Amino acid sequence: MFYFKKPLLFVVLLFFSSLQLQAQPKKGKFINATLGLGLSSPDDDSEAGGSGLFAQAEYVVGVYKWLGIRPYVGIISTNRFNPTKNLDMMGYEVTTKAFFMGGKVRVLAPIPYVAPFLETGLGISIGNFKTHTEFTNVERKGVTSHIPFSIGLALGKHNNFDLAFTYQFHQSVHQYSGAAAIGYTFSLD
Repeated sequence: MFYFKKPLLFVVLLFFSSLQLQAQPKKGKFINATLGLGLSSPDDDSEAGGSGLFAQAEYVVGVYKWLGIRPYVGIISTNRFNPTKNLDMMGYEVTTKAFFMGGKVRVLAPIPYVAPFLETGLGISIGNFKTHTEFTNVERKGVTSHIPFSIGLALGKHNNFDLAFTYQFHQSVHQYSGAAAIGYTFSLD
């Protein structure tokens, strides 16, 4: 439990310092940085999966208080993480090591302190994808398209913090990857 004291203190301090800044749901331009626990899962019924790191940066254009356009870039790197030794012994693996970019639209309820939001868009991923399960056997290197989807909460007086589940659906490799992530937004205006 002592491993979480310093990150938790950092998050609390960052939260209170953010109350003085402006961010979406205001009109204007912003940068959003997101970091989280990266996850990879197959789109079949297998329990195989991967975990690792997810990082993303977005250039945010707040068109209205409730609507933002968000071009993004990021990386995800997951390694095999199977819940049972059985899956490891069978060689099942769902991993993603990729750079990604694209564009999203965020729709949110412009409520101070807790603003729920949804995001979706279109993007491309460049990297290595493996989906080896009892139902699927796909391995691809190179470029593939993805559909991003996020659901979360923008927190703070000016909604500077994001807590979100953010995912990318890679249909061509039969998997989805993403993160349980925290983000911070700061104004460029």
